[in-house]
Amino acid sequence: MSYKNLEIWQLAREVALDIHKMSLEQLPKLEQFETGQQIRRSSKSIRSNIVEG
Repeated sequence: MSYKNLEIWQLAREVALDIHKMSLEQLPKLEQFETGQQIRRSSKSIRSNIVEG
């Protein structure tokens, strides 16, 4: 069984994609680089933690 078949991993992927899109569209230009980058990295780390677990 692959981790990609796990429903929780699939949900985490969808959330990460949504957060990535929102961070680019809704944050002010000044915050898109530093703050936005941190938000995007942290949302992607959820999937990594599921895989490692």
